[in-house]
Amino acid sequence: MPQVAPFVVRRLARSWRTTVEGVEHFDRARAEKGCLMTLWHGRMMLGLAHHEGGDYTILVSPSKDGDLMDTLLPRFGMGVIRGSSSTTGARSLREMLRSLRVGGTVVVTPDGPRGPRHSGAAGVAWLARATGYPILTCGFVAEPAWRVKSWDAFTIPKWRARVALVYGEPLYVDRRASEDELKVACEEMQLRMMGAEARGCELLGIEPDWPEEDLERHWRTR
Repeated sequence: MPQVAPFVVRRLARSWRTTVEGVEHFDRARAEKGCLMTLWHGRMMLGLAHHEGGDYTILVSPSKDGDLMDTLLPRFGMGVIRGSSSTTGARSLREMLRSLRVGGTVVVTPDGPRGPRHSGAAGVAWLARATGYPILTCGFVAEPAWRVKSWDAFTIPKWRARVALVYGEPLYVDRRASEDELKVACEEMQLRMMGAEARGCELLGIEPDWPEEDLERHWRTR
């Protein structure tokens, strides 16, 4: 599967019809000469074609699922760091910082690699506080699509699928933030990601494929 996946995904990606919203937020975050981009684990494949060849480094889990992405991402001109948003080791952290300091974008899936879905690892907010780089929260959706029966509903857009990429307003975490304030920033990151994905669903005229508890949380906090 890892050997044929790049060919199959590239053929599919050439047919996708993409709508983008929030380009001003994307440009603002990227103008900071380094930023952290967050999206949900199950949507990792949706932005490949649109972001191909950009200065992106993706944090990929050291798991069998990560092995597939490790094979796929370089075919789209993206770098890979093996680690986890919740348990990243010193080596992975150094690689992330190196990418950020040269103006690159590090892409993290806060709920990966094992969930629960739409959970936010504090490691992303911690890194934003420690470095001063902004968090660019994203929501990527597609229809029609295959959705794997996994904890993250891993999404693969079908041939000629419509894809919506929504970038939220950059989130900055004060370097003097307390641990309680860090938790608030992490929750805000989650809510912004869910809001961006909900907006993507609106653009495509579809309902979010979220668990009921996540739908309730989203509507309660709007």
